[in-house]
Amino acid sequence: MIYRLRHVTAYAYELPVEMATHLLHLTPRPLLQPRFRQRVARSGLSCDPPPGRRSEGLDHFGNPTAWFYLERPHDRLTVTAESLVEVTAPPPLPAETPPWEAIRAMALRDPAAAEFLFPSPTLPPVEAARAFLAPYFTPGRMVGAAAVEMIRHFRDHMAFRAGVTTVSTPVEEVLKRRAGVCQDFAHLLVTGLRMLGIPARYVSGYIRTHPAPGGVRRVGADQSHAWVAAWMGHEAGWVEMDPTNSLFVSDEHVVLGWGRDFGDVSPLLGVILGGGEHTVSVGVDMDEASTVPG
Repeated sequence: MIYRLRHVTAYAYELPVEMATHLLHLTPRPLLQPRFRQRVARSGLSCDPPPGRRSEGLDHFGNPTAWFYLERPHDRLTVTAESLVEVTAPPPLPAETPPWEAIRAMALRDPAAAEFLFPSPTLPPVEAARAFLAPYFTPGRMVGAAAVEMIRHFRDHMAFRAGVTTVSTPVEEVLKRRAGVCQDFAHLLVTGLRMLGIPARYVSGYIRTHPAPGGVRRVGADQSHAWVAAWMGHEAGWVEMDPTNSLFVSDEHVVLGWGRDFGDVSPLLGVILGGGEHTVSVGVDMDEASTVPG
């Protein structure tokens, strides 16, 4: 699938901002690993007012990042990210995967997987998250089979409901409410998997805006989306699951980046001097394109 993306974030400030620094995770990540292929044919970032300085590079996790430095007073800020991305569906999950109890020991011998076994600043250990997933991870069960059943039934126990949580709502509160948005569900799943000894990372990106003919509209369209990648052994590798929609990721998701939790891959994070109260609006358009440059 080929997607044309446009993500616009607009801030309006009560008072002038004297100076600001913004960290952006708004450029899709090129992916070459076997389970998920994503080619970024074109990408660009713009800012109004234009930054006095800007720099681009990769963060600790290898995600594309940009820094915008605004050194003149401004009472509004609009950041626009545009890209053209080709996404190919990953191969199916192997029929045979290791028992889930064996994954932790295997991951500890693989630094890339081991990094995502442990708690992070936003996601401390939560026993209730482990208990939430435990019925699917019975003794000796293959990790792939457990994940298939777990993700199929995730939304049977959680309701998508905007406005009942914030970016800082802890996993315990999400479990009590049994409701939230994609970020909450991703945090819950990441926490529970780590508690079971399965490496899990938080993935930030987008989900297809319009369904295929005859398909069902996906929850989370027209805005940033979040899901989870779990490491299931050397053969299966990282397997991506969307708890909000109770499905395995195919070719309807575009990856911006991944980290330990939302804080590592916030689309736009800033430090400002001044500004007072502010309002923010976000709009995302994700449409199919017919061709992609070679």
